[in-house]
Amino acid sequence: MQIPTDEQIRALHEKHAPTQEAFDLVYIHCEIVCGIAEQLLTRTGFDLNRDLVRAGSLLHDIGVYRLYSADGKLDHTRYVRHGILGYELLLEEGFPEEICRFCSCHTGMGLSRDDVQNQRLPLPVADYMAESSEEKLVMYADKFHSKTNPPTFVSAASYAAQVQRFGEDKVVTFKTMCETFGVPDLSPFAAAHGCAVV
Repeated sequence: MQIPTDEQIRALHEKHAPTQEAFDLVYIHCEIVCGIAEQLLTRTGFDLNRDLVRAGSLLHDIGVYRLYSADGKLDHTRYVRHGILGYELLLEEGFPEEICRFCSCHTGMGLSRDDVQNQRLPLPVADYMAESSEEKLVMYADKFHSKTNPPTFVSAASYAAQVQRFGEDKVVTFKTMCETFGVPDLSPFAAAHGCAVV
């Protein structure tokens, strides 16, 4: 499998971003998630494919661009679809399944077939669960930064409280990931980007 370079990934973001504002929001978030994933990978010493983690981090939210209207407004009501939209976008661009899955399998703590049905999500009924260790790390690192306005960093305690509304099983999954990968030090990222940690 050929893993795209940082330059190729940035060019793909530039190609699909409808506005500079959208590019800044999504690409900077992806860079932050990449930094968090790499910090955790360095600390744990796990033998994962670092290039794949990097590419997955930098591409995981590319589907958000397909939620922008012609006038540059982000459709928040369909936001849960950004993962499958990114999967489709990367597939259309000729990427292999191993790369595309970073988009479709990073939402929340993973979306099961039951989640899709029980929550009546606007998604094809299927499992959207991180499977490989690389996918799990990217999904986990993504939980620590939010593209809210203004963007914020999210502490482990805050995320655990947020995810509880989707079921105790999601909290357990998150806490297991905290134990597996460790909790990132968000202070250097917050200082670099001038964002609060909530």
